[in-house]
Amino acid sequence: MDAHALRRQGWTISAIARHLGRDRKTIRAYLNGEQEAGQRRLAADEFVPYLEYCRQRLADDPHLWATALFDEMVELGYRGGYSTFTRALRRYDVRPHCDPCHSTQGRDVAIIGHPPGEEIQFDWLELPDPPGEWAVGGTESVQEAALPVVWPAEFLASGRAAQSG
Repeated sequence: MDAHALRRQGWTISAIARHLGRDRKTIRAYLNGEQEAGQRRLAADEFVPYLEYCRQRLADDPHLWATALFDEMVELGYRGGYSTFTRALRRYDVRPHCDPCHSTQGRDVAIIGHPPGEEIQFDWLELPDPPGEWAVGGTESVQEAALPVVWPAEFLASGRAAQSG
């Protein structure tokens, strides 16, 4: 039954709200014509006033981290959360297209564009308190190097490359 019909029958707003399973303020707004049944009011999008600023910043630097841009937005008065901010960046398609970035989507590994042997990657770890048996005293650096390898096609086809890795 409609809230207007119940009100004409003398029901109180609280009784109508209980009967229909709605809040009293919602029923009151509906009866006063401030709101239509079944239609929600859309919340104001806090991102829209900052949309052009974000477009300009990302046009200047397409690789600007979202966290850095979010920090700038907060300083400018943006009050939304980080997840809301990143969702808005995607919804409004703010980040410009970058071919090198898009070519890596959907892959778990990066493709190194250099022939094997022309690039070496070094990683290291600073150990502030290495084990005593190392007898180095103080800080020790653990280093690791990686060389790209080209496997012959017959080796890859045999499945032994997966076992070696």
